Amino acid sequence: MASIFSKIVAGEIPSYKIAESENYFAFLDINPVKAGHTLVIPKKEVDYIFDLEEETLTGLFSFSKKVALAIEKVVPCERIGMTVLGLEVPHAHVHLVPLDQAGMIDFRTKAKLSADEMKALADKIASAFTV
Repeated sequence: MASIFSKIVAGEIPSYKIAESENYFAFLDINPVKAGHTLVIPKKEVDYIFDLEEETLTGLFSFSKKVALAIEKVVPCERIGMTVLGLEVPHAHVHLVPLDQAGMIDFRTKAKLSADEMKALADKIASAFTV
């Protein structure tokens, strides 16, 4: 059975897409810790990030860096934090979260953004994304 992320890549479930390449996909987290919180995934569905082939893993981090640079251009923050939790969805993924201070990534606290705010933010970050 395909993961929710595979369904997003296939267009079966809508998302606030930031960027896409042949092998990777980035979209806003619908339950963000902070505005701009983005998920980056390999299109190939693999449950555990350290089960990814070496080339896919390094490509994921390289693509994540490009997405993080785009987020920084749009979302005011000190830097972009990155975390891998890997238990919520059985599809390897990276969380990119805009940070202003240490200890800001608390996945129990969620930002409240409307669908219009999410769409506008996704469009802004997407326009700042460069390959």
